[in-house]
Amino acid sequence: MPPVGVAAASGGNHGVAVAYAAHQLGIPARIFVPTVSSPAKIERIRQLAELVIAGDRYADALAAAEQWIATSGAMSVHAYDHQATILGQATLALELADQAEPLDTVLVPVGGGGLIAGIASYFAGTTRVIGVEPDGAPTLAHARAANAPVDAPAGSIAVDALAPRRVGELVFPITQAYVEDVVLVDDDAIRSAQRTLWQTARIAAEPAASVGVAALLSGVYKPIPGERVAVIISGANMTPSQLTD
Repeated sequence: MPPVGVAAASGGNHGVAVAYAAHQLGIPARIFVPTVSSPAKIERIRQLAELVIAGDRYADALAAAEQWIATSGAMSVHAYDHQATILGQATLALELADQAEPLDTVLVPVGGGGLIAGIASYFAGTTRVIGVEPDGAPTLAHARAANAPVDAPAGSIAVDALAPRRVGELVFPITQAYVEDVVLVDDDAIRSAQRTLWQTARIAAEPAASVGVAALLSGVYKPIPGERVAVIISGANMTPSQLTD
């Protein structure tokens, strides 16, 4: 481990995780986030690590992090396009399988693709994996249409976590092999799903974490009778006011 520690760019959730792990291990960490990151995520990172707000979008924060890594020698902990990150995300699928199998389908939020790549690589075709993206940030949908990672729009209320502009180079071939389909949901459906999760189950989910439920409630994904569907709810770094907006 270099003396300067680790560095990561994030819309927020990955940054919180890296900051927490580094804090627990006593390792210096510098986390780069864009201005669109939620105040809750920014405050949590600030409590645990050195925080740098760089640019308006994830791509800006990533560029700043890469410059710092190149000049400082810090160890990079990429948010999605790194083998160790993908393997770490795969442990979620291991836990899900232990708790809920047999499963037919898993709905997974998609941003840069690390989460869905890990889950898909674990199931490796034994369970149907469906990606869910905001229609304002269709990174994997655009990549599949182009048969390669390409830039996509970076809009939506879930922009802080699900709009990195393009999926990872390591991520894409895994999704091509093991992700059956990608569906898109709009912001109204995401907001509705977020409120429904809170009102019916007292689950505080950020917009990015609500896209799978949005796909079910809006009918974008329609299970067949008897289909066992799991939905990944991927984060709760939010402010309570979001639940009543």
